Amino acid sequence: MSSAPAVSEAVAARLEKFLETRRSEASDYGEDAAAMIDAAAATLVGGKRLRARFCHTGWRAVARVRDPRATETTALWDVCAALEIFQSAALVHDDIIDNSDTRRGRPSAHRLLERAHIDAGWTGDPASFGRSAAILLGDLLVAWSDDLLEEALRDEEHAQVVRREYGRMRRDVTVGQYLDIAEESAWSVNDPESHLDRALRIASLKSARYSIEQPLVLGAAFAGADDGQLRALRRFGHPVGMAFQLRDDVLGVFGDESRTGKPAGDDLREGKRTALVALTRQTLDAPSRTAFDRMLGDPGLASEQVAALQTMIDGSGALARLEAMIDDYAASADRALSGASLDEDAVGALRELATAATIRSA
Repeated sequence: MSSAPAVSEAVAARLEKFLETRRSEASDYGEDAAAMIDAAAATLVGGKRLRARFCHTGWRAVARVRDPRATETTALWDVCAALEIFQSAALVHDDIIDNSDTRRGRPSAHRLLERAHIDAGWTGDPASFGRSAAILLGDLLVAWSDDLLEEALRDEEHAQVVRREYGRMRRDVTVGQYLDIAEESAWSVNDPESHLDRALRIASLKSARYSIEQPLVLGAAFAGADDGQLRALRRFGHPVGMAFQLRDDVLGVFGDESRTGKPAGDDLREGKRTALVALTRQTLDAPSRTAFDRMLGDPGLASEQVAALQTMIDGSGALARLEAMIDDYAASADRALSGASLDEDAVGALRELATAATIRSA
């Protein structure tokens, strides 16, 4: 099994089985809790299953060097599914932090919970309830992710290594998320020359490692990878993850809402201090930089103001420079696989995944 639809189907089947168990266990919690379980389950619908695909391909890259006939186990699919649950948790919390109304073209979790409060005719502030409930919803999904991972590793030979890598992923993304929100305030007191490096550190922690590198390493570790194989996969996965996040930064400013599922210019309204913003500010003259800073982070930006910021970013040359950085990261990743002791077919699949992660419109 190697195609994206096949991986998605296998992971979806494991998620469905896991959710059946969670619903059964929650039968004594009452109707209100059942609604929370349903809300958590709804977050697991859709998505690119990118982390599961990298995890699976990392497993293939190592397992089929040892045994070309190696086949996927239920435990492997559960590790892949655990990553998808953790991703859902991160997105729920991310949407609260960013005040995002939509996710994948549908209302975000806190907005759905706000609507449920209104529909039920409950007292109190629906928006406050939605945010509070979504924080707990994200926490529940983190717990579910751990539950499924532990089920997967119960009888596995390399469980300790997988647990260590999974723990590192959780710590990295949590710290990266904090640094992301901190930078929206801290940028003003830091040397402008440091802004790009700070943005790239956030991209590494918040996205590159947990989106690409760690899922890849987790799959390989599950297969019993040696130090050399893990090193090669890290050298591949991290630059792909960086290119993936920088592409997200582009789409957050210039993306087509009908494809991304989020309003165009959302990152501008949120005031995200991305590498794209850092590169823009490096080349703008003082008056233009002042105007840029005044608009960036205004949640009420009108479409014409978003367009003005887009023009400033493109005209500064920042977009072209960021595209060149994406190309450089992709080339670095490609070189990392040369001569590695990895399954040849899986290496080809990794290169295809890298292209899909970095050259995309959603």
